[in-house]
Amino acid sequence: MPVEQILQYLLSGITNGSIYAVAAIGFNIVYNTTGIINFAQGEFLMLGAMTAISFSKIMPPWLAIPLAIIVTAIIGGLVDIVFIRRMKKPTVLNMIMVTIGISILLKEVALHIWDEKVRSLRFFTGDETSSVNLGGAFISPQVFWVLGVSALIVTLLTLFFRYTALGRSMRACASDPDAARLCGISTKNMITLSFMLAAAIGAAAGCVVSPLTQTQYDCGTSFAVKGFTVAIIGGLGNSVGAVIGGILIGILEAFSISILPLAYKDAISISILLIVLFVKPSGLFGNKAASSLREF
Repeated sequence: MPVEQILQYLLSGITNGSIYAVAAIGFNIVYNTTGIINFAQGEFLMLGAMTAISFSKIMPPWLAIPLAIIVTAIIGGLVDIVFIRRMKKPTVLNMIMVTIGISILLKEVALHIWDEKVRSLRFFTGDETSSVNLGGAFISPQVFWVLGVSALIVTLLTLFFRYTALGRSMRACASDPDAARLCGISTKNMITLSFMLAAAIGAAAGCVVSPLTQTQYDCGTSFAVKGFTVAIIGGLGNSVGAVIGGILIGILEAFSISILPLAYKDAISISILLIVLFVKPSGLFGNKAASSLREF
């Protein structure tokens, strides 16, 4: 295989892997605070992109995208306040089933608002014909936006959980909810914040990948499946593992195209997930307690 082609696959894999990692981090934030898997996370990516596309028709993209992220974060908070918080002594299974129902509800609402048409944001730099020659591999300038935003999200989350009062409060709730309550921390508010933060991260990811992947009312499902898969492979609750696992899956999927038909691309990640679950159920980097946010 020529070096240029190897580089092309590698860059494509890192790009897709970064998207998977950001989706997985959204899963981890909610899991670490509540102990549940939020299967509506993929819909937050879709809502962020769709809202930004609608706003971009009446305002410049640099304003439409941040506003869409804020709106999606508010929706994420409402999901907790309206549905999760009202449940009386719910089991983990109950809450998982509720998030699946919320995912279906958000998808149906999106269908009625935006119909079945495929939409996309404009390329942040250049257009669909623009490309950058990097060592013989040609990639879209939008790829650099994807990688940059993904790196920025991970960096900001690191700083947030390590150095801010809210971040430390969330870590306390994750480590010992009862002790956090005794210290005056509102665990309910921290859970709402975790949903808002996960929704905002999902919206940002949805906006930045929209020019490359395009957006439709049901596109969130594929992001959710890949994000959940990466979260499990990396070690549920371990965001560092999610980043490594996401890039690993992205690269393996990219190189699989040279061997297998494109239709088998999604089967690669599921196959790796099954192997990891059989060999190491806690995930590749799941040796630390999943209920902690100390990875940041």
